[in-house]
Amino acid sequence: MKKTIVASLIVASLLVVMTISVNAQEKNTEAWIPGIASFLIPGLGQLLNDELDKAIVHFVVDITIIAGGWYVAALLPYGWYGYSAVGLAHLAWSLYSGYDAYTVAKETGFSIGLSKDGIALSYQYQI
Repeated sequence: MKKTIVASLIVASLLVVMTISVNAQEKNTEAWIPGIASFLIPGLGQLLNDELDKAIVHFVVDITIIAGGWYVAALLPYGWYGYSAVGLAHLAWSLYSGYDAYTVAKETGFSIGLSKDGIALSYQYQI
């Protein structure tokens, strides 16, 4: 369990460094925000991208991987290998969800900032 958490933190750090270096090359884009959000909680980045249906699907799949995987791993006689497989499946889904949110945000011109009324989300659809 501890190894999975450490591996997840390392991957998240690498993802942050990669997106910051990409953003240094491309100014005025904040597509990494939904990417990181969706990596941490699958579906959150899709929700920020205003894709409610996709957000629900990503979240439900993640919960199914975690809950169903732990249940199946507890029934199988493989010991901690089953739990490791659940952690790897969750990590893979989180990476995919983060990548999907990032690419959609990049395509739509996602940005976030402050306005007079508070925090404002902005979408610039490029055709």
